[in-house]
Amino acid sequence: MRDDPDFGGYVAEIENVLRMVSIIIRKRGRDILENFNVTPPQLNALNFLRHGILTMGELGQKMYLACSTATDLIDRMERNGLIQRERDTSDRRVIRLKMTVKGNEVIDEVLNARKRYLAGVLAKVASEDRKALVDNLHKIYELMKAEEV
Repeated sequence: MRDDPDFGGYVAEIENVLRMVSIIIRKRGRDILENFNVTPPQLNALNFLRHGILTMGELGQKMYLACSTATDLIDRMERNGLIQRERDTSDRRVIRLKMTVKGNEVIDEVLNARKRYLAGVLAKVASEDRKALVDNLHKIYELMKAEEV
């Protein structure tokens, strides 16, 4: 582990490779989004709303957005028919956001396009290497997630 003389070099190399992969995925993802008239923040919002209805405040917190920024984002998404606002029946001050059918279709199409891109890249990697990559990425994710608490 840390007593490995190459540990620091591995850390630096892994951080660098993850950052480079992330940059490429982000760039490729933006290229894909252009075909759907959706911005990266709108896609992030749709990803959160995909898992259920959220209030404006909850979405803003999850996306680390100021209230005014979240409101502008939601306004644009509502105008484009991706989401709809609903007033809470018990507290009219609370606005709940839910994805429309169009929002669901757009996110499905975008994610499928991203998966097709990644599948094309991973098709060039041996099966056992793909499995090891998935296993190791899950391990790293679980360790990072455990440290968030």
